[in-house]
Amino acid sequence: MHTQNATNNTRGVNPAIVFTSCGLIAAAAQEPQLAAAAQSGVSSVQPAVKRREVVVKGRRVKTIDVHAHCQIPAASKLLDQDAYNHHVGTIVMEDVTTRLRDMDVQGIDIEALSINPFWYGADRDTAAEVVRLNNEGLVDICARNPDRFVAYASVALQFPDLAVQQLDHAVKKLGLRGVAVGASVGDHEFADPKFHPFWRKCEELDILVFLHPQGTPDLGRRLKGNGVLDNVIGNPLDTTIALSHLIFEGTLDLFPGLKICSAHGGGYLASYMDRSDHGCLTFPQRCNRTLKKRPTEYLKQLYYDALIFTPEALRHLAANVGSSQIMLGTDYPYPWEDKAVDHILNTPSLSDDERIAILGETAATLLRIK
Repeated sequence: MHTQNATNNTRGVNPAIVFTSCGLIAAAAQEPQLAAAAQSGVSSVQPAVKRREVVVKGRRVKTIDVHAHCQIPAASKLLDQDAYNHHVGTIVMEDVTTRLRDMDVQGIDIEALSINPFWYGADRDTAAEVVRLNNEGLVDICARNPDRFVAYASVALQFPDLAVQQLDHAVKKLGLRGVAVGASVGDHEFADPKFHPFWRKCEELDILVFLHPQGTPDLGRRLKGNGVLDNVIGNPLDTTIALSHLIFEGTLDLFPGLKICSAHGGGYLASYMDRSDHGCLTFPQRCNRTLKKRPTEYLKQLYYDALIFTPEALRHLAANVGSSQIMLGTDYPYPWEDKAVDHILNTPSLSDDERIAILGETAATLLRIK
């Protein structure tokens, strides 16, 4: 529930959210009027579409996308950058109407909006203002479309004490449903004790933490060339490293109530999880002997989006971590997956009850969506 009037919170800032284009581009190419409208940001000429309703076991299922990006232009301008232009290159800007249309076509009822943290290198005052603009802009868009959007708070994790204050305000005062974080902050892993107060606050507030990688710049030389390797390999690796540190340094033992959902199926960790156990058996002197469980057991208390593309990949992830830990994710508006709902519906290894949980039931509980 959004507890404040967003119109009064934005302090005169244009609360518009910018979305980059997705699968709609192909449709726009077939409809000249729609393509022109998308380029200009005008949505009035877009043809109406019927909202796809997802039905499983004879009942309507509320679908919730836990992995959907957006941007607050005023916040990006503070750092003289457009975070999404940086990642995508040539893009088409959208308004909210276009996004809602895409959601209707894909069968997405609700998106949980997050903003990739491009401000982790900013000074304290600038980071505080970026976060304020982000969070108040998110509140505004959710208040205008309360049945279609919820959002994760932004926080300035390079200043953990400030991040704690921001998170407390965002959840208790602004009504945001969780928090979005990167996979590290500068040279610091999230298992560093400096971040313990932040994890403690997340646990205290009982919120979902959405962990999205930012790449592995240390491997920049090796990831050059064809194949978009900085993203295709670098992003899942970033997540894998972050989760491994949280496990092996004992952070998840210190804060057992943490609810962390990592993007892209959790990177590589869940697909090669047994090596984590055997590493401790082979090199016990280099493993944390105070861990309360085998490393692989921690993976079964974490959450993951289902953005792993194939039925076999989804079957494998569910077999390793449990289907109860997986939720629908699209990475919208990036064109990785525009059939995320069908990906889950068409995975034969899943039962109908598992499909219902992944499509939205689990997310509804974690994000407090009625």
